Amino acid sequence: MRECGDAKEALGRAAGLEQQVRAQSGWYARYLWVFAAWQLILVPACLLLHGPTASIAVSVTNVIMVMGLSAYVARQRVVRRGFGVKHGVVMASWGVLYGLTLALGNTAFTDSPAFAAVAAAACALPLVTGAWLERKQVA
Repeated sequence: MRECGDAKEALGRAAGLEQQVRAQSGWYARYLWVFAAWQLILVPACLLLHGPTASIAVSVTNVIMVMGLSAYVARQRVVRRGFGVKHGVVMASWGVLYGLTLALGNTAFTDSPAFAAVAAAACALPLVTGAWLERKQVA
């Protein structure tokens, strides 16, 4: 009889741990939403502001934002299974779009506010998609 009690207790602890992980794993979706919102500011600033002062201001602001997001991520205690692959795909998708939009914006669409707006939305899209999928998986 004692073995059944031990097994029941172990299953209860496992269920409690799973619930705690699910409750605390929403941080990644919040991280992606903030990073996506940042794209709506960063991309137009990179494409429309010119000169050394603007370049330094955008770079410093971006570094501060990335440091803040990194500090937020470092404080999280829960990482769900498959996180590395999911994060790698989301960030690789964002990186490719970001690079393409900056290259196109600085060569073919110089000083085009319309292109900057579309480029910002395009750069935010992989991040929003990742946040939406993460929220759906946690729920």
